[in-house]
Amino acid sequence: MNEHLAVAGTGTIACGLAAVAAARVGRVTVLSRSDTSAARARASIAKALERLEAGAGGVVVTTDPADLGAATVIVEAVAEDFECKAELLAELDRVAGPQAILATTTSSLSVGRLAEASGRPDRFAGLHVFNPVTRMELVELVFGDDTSEDARERLRALCDALGKTAVETPDTPGFVVNALLFPYLFHAVRLADDTGLEPEAVDTCMTLGAGMPMGPLALLDFVGLDISIAIAEQTGVDVPATVREMAAAGKLGRKAGEGFYRYEPRAAVAR
Repeated sequence: MNEHLAVAGTGTIACGLAAVAAARVGRVTVLSRSDTSAARARASIAKALERLEAGAGGVVVTTDPADLGAATVIVEAVAEDFECKAELLAELDRVAGPQAILATTTSSLSVGRLAEASGRPDRFAGLHVFNPVTRMELVELVFGDDTSEDARERLRALCDALGKTAVETPDTPGFVVNALLFPYLFHAVRLADDTGLEPEAVDTCMTLGAGMPMGPLALLDFVGLDISIAIAEQTGVDVPATVREMAAAGKLGRKAGEGFYRYEPRAAVAR
């Protein structure tokens, strides 16, 4: 395919998407806000490419938005906050070529509102990839009413080139996966609170009894409690007090070293 992909952001999703793009499409430009985050992104992408057994020659990490001007598809992948995303999308619109497509990795925000903020609703879509991007096959592909047929076809082709299965979903809060997932995850928290069950017991029941690859409380830790709260608030799901209290105490899950479990370099022990 002839698309030149750019990713604006240096978090876990952004770096994972950049690595997959480098391995499958061959070239990708990554926009970082600082030299420090750029260095972290280069290391993260290189590590992911090692796991994918691919070289890193096609990856360029830059702090200058103008360097994204040659990209034909630019994917915003920053914090799950509307104002943050809208500001970045407006900036990307200014540097992108007239035929470039803008996309967002949002997992819960309105794609329609972000499309309007981007300044090019006819060339905009939601491209919700899942963590870890190097392993998860699904992309929730969300088109707005104004998305052109050319943009739709090009994004379908991009998903295929990335080795992903695209499912076109409606622009509803949480799309499909999170709309179904988070009521279940937070119900598990309430069940543990009400019964006194340890996190490990709840998770073992769901992995061994329901065939889930990861239990609900371990999954909340994996996603991050701060991100989980943000998604729940956007999708109208009530957040248990336990989760808010843990987040306020900095117990955000794996990335913080503690959540429902405590995390060591290669081990997790239930609290």
